[in-house]
Amino acid sequence: MGSMTARTCYLHNERHPMSTKIRARKHSLLKTSAVAALTALALTACGGGNSSGREDKTDSTSAAKAGSGSLTVWVDAERVSALTPVVKDYESATGVKVKVVSKSTDKAKDDFIQQASNASGPDVVMGAHDWVGELVKNGIAAPVELGDKSSDFSDVAIKASTYESKNYMLPYAVENLALLRNADLVKEAPKSFDDMIAAGKDSGAEYPFVVQQGKEGDPYHLYPFQTAFGAPVFGTDENGDYDATQLELGKGGDFATWLGSQGKAGNFSTEITGDIASDKFTKGDAAFWLTGPWNVKVAQDAGINLSVDPIASPTDQPAVPFAGVKGFFVNEHSKNKLAATDFLVNYMGTQETQTRLFKSSAVLPALTASADEAASDPVIAGFQKAGEKAVPMPAIPEMGTVFESWGVSQAAIINGKDPAKTWKALVDKVTKAIAK
Repeated sequence: MGSMTARTCYLHNERHPMSTKIRARKHSLLKTSAVAALTALALTACGGGNSSGREDKTDSTSAAKAGSGSLTVWVDAERVSALTPVVKDYESATGVKVKVVSKSTDKAKDDFIQQASNASGPDVVMGAHDWVGELVKNGIAAPVELGDKSSDFSDVAIKASTYESKNYMLPYAVENLALLRNADLVKEAPKSFDDMIAAGKDSGAEYPFVVQQGKEGDPYHLYPFQTAFGAPVFGTDENGDYDATQLELGKGGDFATWLGSQGKAGNFSTEITGDIASDKFTKGDAAFWLTGPWNVKVAQDAGINLSVDPIASPTDQPAVPFAGVKGFFVNEHSKNKLAATDFLVNYMGTQETQTRLFKSSAVLPALTASADEAASDPVIAGFQKAGEKAVPMPAIPEMGTVFESWGVSQAAIINGKDPAKTWKALVDKVTKAIAK
């Protein structure tokens, strides 16, 4: 997988999500009367209200009508049409014009950092939670005050949006890995990893189970199994934030031994890339596929009778995947931060909008009410259940250091290198690099 930048944000590329990035553009200044009106709006936003947000909009409409100025919002191409009705609603209520710009996700973050650092760029940008540490470190992400509305979002969405005890993102989508099962080959969800392998073999499929790895490994996809052995990457401090001084990779010795045995058994292989895993499952040659919601459509289009199960654990502890959370950031250098905050909290944070965004991506909404609505679909419900204990992928800068060696070391173990020595070398290397 390489660096954190190379691996992060599975939300950005639903086919093979391996990159994170965002960009920027100019904006204009609100007039004095608009600032006063929007200050009232922002204070209203922080005070709570219902999950639809309509009460807040109604209360602030008359004052906001005096508003002027504009906002520029960067989103990916798939979200532009979904935001059109929201933008019209906001413009009508506030008088503030909103320009939605489609930006390629593979350059977006770098462009945003470059332009925002020069006091330009968009007022609002769509991105992933694992940008937070870098954006805050560069001084270009403004805190987004949710107030009482934070309780309307899933715990993992809020935790992922928080950095050093402050919220920096209005979340809208949460995704995690789950186990896709060909229900024509295996009728019941497996109770354990061994049960899954046995059921897959009994089905007669060429591969009982597939998961992408590749020559450099893929620790994101193996993380649920690592957590089942009690070996997260980092510990947390008293606030629940990831703490780079508490590196817990060293607890992964038993996981490494197990990984080596599974490589020897052929259950994990560095020959299995994402494309090969997809091909085997969609052709009915694999009974189970560990992957994310970005691959649901390809399985359904292939006519697979699809069920989505929790990840089968190799131990008596749950297999806990990473959660990736996508949302919207406010540019710290925006001259319209008050309007941007109002737009996010009272418009992008409503059930109506979050449900609309869900329909554009089929990824579980961050807003609980929208998530529960979306879970009427058994596939979405399956991912929701698989992610009940999911943890945000660490957004701290030190995570990049981990990724530089993590996947390569796991690949070496799968291919027969001594598990204990290889894992110790990984831990020693990461510890030394973080300490610099």
